[in-house]
Amino acid sequence: MRKQDRKFLKSLLETPSPTGCEQRIAALVRQRLDGVADRVETDVMGSVHASLAGSGVAPSLMLAAHMDEIGLMVVNVSDDGFLSVAAIGGVDAAILPGLRVDVHASGAAAPLRGVVARKPIHLISAGERDKVTPLSDLVIDLGLPAKKVKRLVAVGDPITFGVGFERFGKHMGVSRAFDDKCGVWVITRVLEELAAAGGAPGTVTAACTTQEEIGTRGATTSAFGVAPDVAVAFDVTHATDYPGVSHAKFGDIKCGGGPVIGRGPNVNPYVYERLVAAAKAAGIPYQVEALPGHSGTDAWPIQVSRAGIPTGLVSVPLRYMHTPTEVICLDDLDACVKLFVQFALDLCDADTFVPGLAAASDADDAPEGE
Repeated sequence: MRKQDRKFLKSLLETPSPTGCEQRIAALVRQRLDGVADRVETDVMGSVHASLAGSGVAPSLMLAAHMDEIGLMVVNVSDDGFLSVAAIGGVDAAILPGLRVDVHASGAAAPLRGVVARKPIHLISAGERDKVTPLSDLVIDLGLPAKKVKRLVAVGDPITFGVGFERFGKHMGVSRAFDDKCGVWVITRVLEELAAAGGAPGTVTAACTTQEEIGTRGATTSAFGVAPDVAVAFDVTHATDYPGVSHAKFGDIKCGGGPVIGRGPNVNPYVYERLVAAAKAAGIPYQVEALPGHSGTDAWPIQVSRAGIPTGLVSVPLRYMHTPTEVICLDDLDACVKLFVQFALDLCDADTFVPGLAAASDADDAPEGE
């Protein structure tokens, strides 16, 4: 990964964007793609659509990744200045005690540093020491006088984990919000690579969506508004290459093993085949993930938008999802860019994605004797 691209990734990861408050990261994406895309638009949900016109005749393609991250929201400010909070998205209460957080207070020009407070082990009864403290029983301490807290903080103010991006180990990165800001990085880089190559045969739209963490809401409206001929969603998936995770239940997915291509009812079978073919053509390793039902990603609403959109799903392996210390292999991100670029360049006017008919069409085109 080039130094300037790693710097952009760090900027994405450290720009706060809890679900419903994606405006700052949306501005960052618009700035990055200004002069790269032929058209950059933002819809009423806050999702950014950056399109690159096709150089020929081929199906239009939408690549989707969500900009929002999990976090917390202020529910109450007590008389003594402590904050009670609720979760935005899937937050595990067990990881919160002792965590440093940033409170994006309505009355403050910069985030307020807070800590998630819990009684120390010395003051907890023996019977409660092994229990997870419910989120409703945790409070955030800002270290400020109560009057000042009440003046600065309002009910509904968002809160993010107070950590950023670091490189560590061999080609690894750790940060909050790789889910799914690394995907925003990937599809942005894809548009840049395609623009440098003179474009793909068909129009390509990078859709940086909002509110995925509370129900893939931005992707629902983006798919309807963009109305692509084919789409691929990008997200993170669970790496299973560390102790305690069953391969029998969750598959064998490794950080550093390359992009993870989803396969199942949420994925159009012909799009899946074309993604595998693109990985082979690009000379990159890839992994396959079984998706027997709802993928829990933007691929779900995209697939059933309008009269149906042929949809694929590509993910990057990630350890410790929805924690402040999400871990990925940075090489996998570069490989995902190569995969998407190849997939976009390989689309042609003859492509059909109707299950069954696509295979029949291929057979009709095959030379006799094959």
